[in-house]
Amino acid sequence: MGTTFFLVRHGIKEKAIGDVPITPQGIIQAQSTAEHVSKIPIHAIISSPLRRAIETAEYIAAKTNVEIIVDDRLRERANWGDLPEQTFEEFIQMWDKCTREPDYIPPIGDSVKSACKRMSSLLTSLAEEYPSGSNIIIVTHGGLITDYIVNTFSEDVLHHFHPQFVAEQSSLVSECSITTLTFDGQNYTIDCFASIEHLMNEQEENKK
Repeated sequence: MGTTFFLVRHGIKEKAIGDVPITPQGIIQAQSTAEHVSKIPIHAIISSPLRRAIETAEYIAAKTNVEIIVDDRLRERANWGDLPEQTFEEFIQMWDKCTREPDYIPPIGDSVKSACKRMSSLLTSLAEEYPSGSNIIIVTHGGLITDYIVNTFSEDVLHHFHPQFVAEQSSLVSECSITTLTFDGQNYTIDCFASIEHLMNEQEENKK
């Protein structure tokens, strides 16, 4: 049967420095995501400590009646504002260098490989804690999701989801998209990558 992990990127955030909240549009995305995942039994919700992730997780928690567990291992590789006086342009340059060079350790935050290890550690501990058949929601960040996937799965697997996965990884995970992983006790499988179908379905419902 296996354990299923739903990796949810937070909703659209405010474009500002620091630990920012999600926008009104991000709230709508979070509500749509909550409605979607509430159709199956959810056994745990684990969230990044950053505000945009916690706020997204709160909508899911309210709909599923499952308590949020905050885990630092789900924080983003780096967040604009962590390094004092760093401009947004400087942050992007640092981010892109990290993406190109997975072993590069930036002046603030983690290397890509370190971020991947954090996510791997969390998934391993959750798979050990929760029985097979559990459905676990993980609310985190687009960068961490791709850091984990690019450094865990082969290029053949990645190319199944996008022909230029590694080169374009920074733009592949939309806000409140859901990436579904299954762990069978030995191996992880990507069942669905960065799906936004639930958001589109909600938009169609609202038009009726």
